[in-house]
Amino acid sequence: MEVPIILASASPRRIELLQLIVPIFDVFPANVDESIEIGLTQVQVAEYLAAKKARFVAEKFPESLIIGADTIVCPGKTAKSKSILGKPTDYNHAVKMLKLLSGNTHRVITGVCLARLEKILTFHETTFVTFREISDAEIADYVNSGEPFDKAGGYGIQGGASKFASKIDGDITNVVGLPVARFRSEMKAFCQLA
Repeated sequence: MEVPIILASASPRRIELLQLIVPIFDVFPANVDESIEIGLTQVQVAEYLAAKKARFVAEKFPESLIIGADTIVCPGKTAKSKSILGKPTDYNHAVKMLKLLSGNTHRVITGVCLARLEKILTFHETTFVTFREISDAEIADYVNSGEPFDKAGGYGIQGGASKFASKIDGDITNVVGLPVARFRSEMKAFCQLA
């Protein structure tokens, strides 16, 4: 008998990416408090939030394989800056984020958690994205499109912000919200253990 699979996210982007690997699964969004514990590194934050989401849903469906994921955007090429860009709260916040990313390289970290029957596997993937210089008018147009507001870092690489990226070093699906190649191999290994 096949194990039911549940994605603990309502993100349309994650749903589309997971469909590339798993044809049949259910969606049960994990509405959890996403406040961050003090002292965690950026990688730990992504993994912590992914695990928090997976555990929340696993409590309700312990026999199912639960997939939790969380994507964060971190300015700079290294973890020297502890800054994490979540989803913008308003127009000015989105503009500020995009100005920070303009002309610079940032890291996109997606934490992923697989959970079933007390077994948990958490991992992450990092992709480096470089934005060209973006004009104030381009930023205003993009923010006015409404696209930034449900996305970490205030942009969607698969949408209107694709024209801002001059270089992507790593898995682009990771930037969209789920590192497909890494996820496929980790899920295969996890299912052999669970």
